Amino acid sequence: MLFRKDIDPRCAYCQKGQQINEREVACVKHGIVPVEHHCWRFHYDPLKRVPPRPAVLNTEKLTKEDFSL
Repeated sequence: MLFRKDIDPRCAYCQKGQQINEREVACVKHGIVPVEHHCWRFHYDPLKRVPPRPAVLNTEKLTKEDFSL
């Protein structure tokens, strides 16, 4: 899902920004801005986006009947 077209624009993963810390981005055009900020110059850089961690499978509640037809 890193390369989907309907991505929500955020300065955290814009080509023109460099993340300083967890809450701030140094933007070439606007200076220091929050990571949630975005402007009309947003250009998506998929290499800067960190996808959410996958869900962990809870196997404690599974039984043999769950795997039989």
